[in-house]
Amino acid sequence: MTLTVCTGGTVLVGITVDGAPELSSAIAFDHTGVVALGADAEALREQADEMIDLKGGTLAPAPGDGHAHPVLGALEAAGPAVRQAEDLAGIITAVAEWKAANPDAAWIVGGSYDATFAPAGRFDARWLDEVTGDTPTVLRSWDYHTAWVNTAALDAAGITADTPDPELGRILRREDGRPLGTLQEAAANDLLANVAPAFTLTQRIEAVERATREYAALGMTWIQDAWVEPADVEHYLAAAEQGRLHARVNLALRADPAAWHAQPAEFAGLRAQVRQLSERLYGSANGGASRLSADTVKFFIDGVIENHTAALSTPYADRPDDLGLPNWQTDELREAVAAFAAAGFQLHLHAIGDAAVTAALDSLEALQTAQAGLQVEQQAPGLRHVIAHVAMLRPEDTRRFAELGVIANFEPYWAQCDAVMRDLTIPHIGHDREGWQYLIGSVHRSGATISFGSDWPVTTKDWRPALSTAITRHSHLEPQAEPWLPDERVTPATAYAAYTKGIAAQAQASDRATLHVGMAADAVWLSTNPLEVAPTEIPAIQVLGTWLAGARTH
Repeated sequence: MTLTVCTGGTVLVGITVDGAPELSSAIAFDHTGVVALGADAEALREQADEMIDLKGGTLAPAPGDGHAHPVLGALEAAGPAVRQAEDLAGIITAVAEWKAANPDAAWIVGGSYDATFAPAGRFDARWLDEVTGDTPTVLRSWDYHTAWVNTAALDAAGITADTPDPELGRILRREDGRPLGTLQEAAANDLLANVAPAFTLTQRIEAVERATREYAALGMTWIQDAWVEPADVEHYLAAAEQGRLHARVNLALRADPAAWHAQPAEFAGLRAQVRQLSERLYGSANGGASRLSADTVKFFIDGVIENHTAALSTPYADRPDDLGLPNWQTDELREAVAAFAAAGFQLHLHAIGDAAVTAALDSLEALQTAQAGLQVEQQAPGLRHVIAHVAMLRPEDTRRFAELGVIANFEPYWAQCDAVMRDLTIPHIGHDREGWQYLIGSVHRSGATISFGSDWPVTTKDWRPALSTAITRHSHLEPQAEPWLPDERVTPATAYAAYTKGIAAQAQASDRATLHVGMAADAVWLSTNPLEVAPTEIPAIQVLGTWLAGARTH
């Protein structure tokens, strides 16, 4: 057992319910949790195994990531560096350079490109053909709901003019009906799944380690992997077994609209596997030093606005006959939600369009109503369920998060009027609904619990620029920019609480959220207090150390 005592700076113990920071001058902790604060911590100097001089910095509760795809993000390093491209030509060049460096590769697989580089996000296979030849190529858009492929990949998947759109996907086409080279939703995933090579187990284990190590370097200790297929559990179990998890990860197993009836039992079995391993490795399945759990089920209620697959209550502004592409029928969604809840799973519902958010809220309200009519012994566990993204929200739905006790998980870095917003999102939904987007301030003021995430690799996993954006509603790179929807700004304390208290609520971890005595020692050492600097300076704050359950991970 290592007793660590930190002095010489500020300890941000936590944030009160009214948004006030609680501060202390010193802290002492070990693997059991925080053991003392202030003068009591100072008094333990002589017993300390490690003394940390904070050098005027701040020790704070460690932030978490309430919605991410860490393996997908880390695996991008295995393919062409298209994310760094600044234009369409840059993507083509990156692919060409990767092919030259890997001449024997049977496929080229990479991510993730900027969908604004082509008009309306329509990417042509022929543009890739020029540098890939007959090597099948699949590039993922940064939304991971869309893929750009070359002709060889279309041929390998058997996608022709005669191939119908899959039930929950779209094949964008030329005027003559031939596939263009852009695939959306199920067309991007299912049609290529049987022909594109899968990453090896070794590659996936390495991706888990790389991602969690990078999270630890950012001061983060908990991640919600928000899209896990049953086969993916293997690489997480292996990474934990090999001591290669550097952050806590909760796995959200994906509910399949076409095959969900058999999944509650299957997922319960996988959850039991994870818990057994956690108990053996960490001493407890939940809490303590445990770094792996599988307590959540993920629902994709709809797609994304940028490719017209988000579910809207009224048609898209630029497609008057299109309401988007919902993945679930109302009755089936409610039935599935009830089944997974009865199996003891927390629900994590992806909802982008306003109709999808309403459907998610309706399904959780129906669940609560049904549960209230059951005998106590028949009721599902009282878990806090989550609706993720909440990109578009009808004003009349704002209050329902608090009323239902549902956590609203926002990705705050998206709450700015950037190129994606200007060139794709707003033209698709129309200016009359622009003000329905990322209503973080409104949902918070309603009394609901909010948590923050990144959706990495869609956008950066770094919480610092996202924290800045939540406070300012613009990019820190444009400090003089006008805030976008300024009424939806939140205070620095509220924003940081969403990364800590909100994450603890989402993680169902009552022993985290603050650094009060008795709480788990999940902490980050920062060069300065993020609540006291100019918001645009937050991204420059240095992460000097990270502790997970009292053990240093960075």
